[in-house]
Amino acid sequence: MNKVLAIILGGGAGTRLYPLTKMRAKPAVPLAGKHRLIDIPISNCINSGILKIYVLTQFNSASLNQHVARSYRFSGVQPGFVDVLAAQQTPDNHSWFQGTADAVRQYMQAFRDVDADSYLILSGDHLYRMDYSKFIRRHRETNADITLSVLPVDKRRASSFGLMKIADGSSKIVDFSEKPTGDALGQMQVDTSMLGLSKEEAAAKPYVASMGIYVFKREVLFKLLNQQASHTDFGKEIIPYSIKKYNVQAYLFDDYWEDIGTIRSFFNANLALAKQPNPLFSFYKSDAPIYTRARYLPPTKQLECHVSESMISDGCILKKCRIINSVIGIRARIESGCTVRSSLIMGADYYEDDVEQPSDCDRAPIPVGIGANSEIENAIIDKNARIGCNVKILNKDRIEEADREVEGFYIRDGIIIVPKDAVIADDTVI
Repeated sequence: MNKVLAIILGGGAGTRLYPLTKMRAKPAVPLAGKHRLIDIPISNCINSGILKIYVLTQFNSASLNQHVARSYRFSGVQPGFVDVLAAQQTPDNHSWFQGTADAVRQYMQAFRDVDADSYLILSGDHLYRMDYSKFIRRHRETNADITLSVLPVDKRRASSFGLMKIADGSSKIVDFSEKPTGDALGQMQVDTSMLGLSKEEAAAKPYVASMGIYVFKREVLFKLLNQQASHTDFGKEIIPYSIKKYNVQAYLFDDYWEDIGTIRSFFNANLALAKQPNPLFSFYKSDAPIYTRARYLPPTKQLECHVSESMISDGCILKKCRIINSVIGIRARIESGCTVRSSLIMGADYYEDDVEQPSDCDRAPIPVGIGANSEIENAIIDKNARIGCNVKILNKDRIEEADREVEGFYIRDGIIIVPKDAVIADDTVI
């Protein structure tokens, strides 16, 4: 895999994940209490033996850039790099990234300088575990110009993806439609047993969806980006155009994959990690670990707590509380009498000086963490939030959407979100 360059796209604004993306790029959003979304594709690359990695960034990129720089450093005897390339203005180009293809085009010269014959294009906001080396080998065995990683999907999910048709008796892609609906959707049905699915699986999942993961031959990628200068997006423009002119192949990935594109999908994917005994995605695979920044935090302390079907990260202090089906992030502090149910508590970036001392509900300002006798359900509490005592975050009025920034919270798809650094006063009921 030493002739493969991975390019991870992390520049999108992440508007559907707002307010989690208010102060950070989408790939920098915390995952599973201690990781970030960007850790998934980078770890997949490392585990696949691909050690030449660029991460393209644009919106709110400071925390993402810092995380990548502090987390991924190869030794001098091990060839490879994980470098950030931020959007920039140059004498020849005065615009920011206009799309996925345009982002790669703007740094084409840097990619030309890398000794690589295959270019792996990845997204920075998907949750999955994949051995890219198998993907690359299939690409080379079929002498493909471009290979797409594809996923069989049912009718319910199909209209959310770019769909394709495959030639009979092969894996060559012959047609592509971006998020079709109605009659156009029905026309994209294929016999997915051609990709290796059983007859039962093929009947349940008769559509072939693009995962937004591509591998290009070196010369094909540069030719497409140079000659199709008006094409700014891979999925909407480059791939549909290429199918008519090049050997474009499909590679089946029939495993767990989740696009973390919305608050609901992010919320559900995190809570699913805590399920036992068989979560859809597991961090407990010694042969394919998910890497992240080493923070050297102390062990978590628990005082007379009840914890069930949850994940508790490092450096937390939990006192006489109940935690049910939740994910608790690093450095979280939860005081006595609290109940946290079906929620994400992202923790904190720092400790306050008296973090181990008993918390006084009359203290000002309100300490970082969850104050005594508070109840939180179906919520996301972002980092460094200060939740007072006797607070109820329950969405008591069953509101689906709300922007209450002045009051310190938002509601998306029925999920309450307390943004980073927000303060919720004592006795507040949401």
